[in-house]
Amino acid sequence: MPSAETTYQPGNSPAGPFGAGSWSEWVDRHSRTFFIAPAVILILIFAIFPTFYSIVFALSRVKFTANGLRFRFVWFDNFLAQFSGNEQAHFLGKLANVSLLGWAFSFVALALALWWLYRSWRKGASWIGMAGRLISAAMFVFLGFILGATLLSGNPWGTLMTTLFYVVVGCTVQFVIGTGLAFLCSQPISGKNFFRVLFFIPLMITPLGVGYAFKMVLDITKGPLQPLWDAIGLRDWAWSTDAWAARWFVILGDSWQWIPFIFIVMLAALENVSRDQVEAAQVDGASGVQIFRDITWPQIVPVAVTVILIRMIEAFKIVDLPNIMTSGGPGIATESMTLHSYFLWRANDMGSSAAVAYLLLILTVVVCASFFNYVVLGQLRKAK
Repeated sequence: MPSAETTYQPGNSPAGPFGAGSWSEWVDRHSRTFFIAPAVILILIFAIFPTFYSIVFALSRVKFTANGLRFRFVWFDNFLAQFSGNEQAHFLGKLANVSLLGWAFSFVALALALWWLYRSWRKGASWIGMAGRLISAAMFVFLGFILGATLLSGNPWGTLMTTLFYVVVGCTVQFVIGTGLAFLCSQPISGKNFFRVLFFIPLMITPLGVGYAFKMVLDITKGPLQPLWDAIGLRDWAWSTDAWAARWFVILGDSWQWIPFIFIVMLAALENVSRDQVEAAQVDGASGVQIFRDITWPQIVPVAVTVILIRMIEAFKIVDLPNIMTSGGPGIATESMTLHSYFLWRANDMGSSAAVAYLLLILTVVVCASFFNYVVLGQLRKAK
């Protein structure tokens, strides 16, 4: 006689292999897939597909017709056009009549890059590491030559160097001021909570609002600073027609918006510094400068280099302020690569617009990856 008690194995329930028990077990085993599937699908739809589609634009001449878009593959012509012909002056700047100082600066950049590669090879860097260093060195030499052929030779530069000017100078100014304000607010002073809130307010304003606000504030004839301009003898001066003044005022507006980001992150880092070590150094008679150099800075440097990296990535995409404040002018003096791509797109030159966007992507990846590998990771290793 069969036993009154029957034992069922998983997957062999009375309902069969697709019964309630086996179905719930199957769902449990694949639950992670079900949870991440919506995000993966959205990434495929809104990120990967447009990326590959933009590559088609970058490699084509695009013409608008009654039936839609017509593509004619030209391969890398859109990219090469940015390095030769009329577009070269727009992207790289004027490279003719390079001065002796410009050539000397270029050779110094080349010598530094070769010395760095030789030093890395002698230290036993892997082949993959040397390949990455070779790419970084090539970018360094290329940018050194462009800087020597334009700024140091008295020639106007293009959107490439303007973008790097915003990134290097803007991020440096923002980090120094933001860290300084964070250090002050981390001290036992009265009213520091009020200043913490006050310094954070600009970050909550959109770049569009910041651009229009600074454009009105800096108006020479009607702005609130008009009496100041008159007092210092700048009544007939227009900053928007001066290339360097326009660049610095764009950085001023960008810094006003992004210093709060540096401030709030660095403030959190400073408040996590060990007070026991600081108090022990004060008891030993160490000065404030010595305490910051030997105790505070080594503890916050991993956060510092990371926040600089994040800010650099964002700075490469600057477009709102130069577009609103100067429309890229005078000429193309304040035009960033993102704004350059936008103007080409607005002129229905889709192929060149996509090419400039991909050149910006390459520049951003190489510069930020180099900074991360050789600065951020280096500081993290020292911190350990």
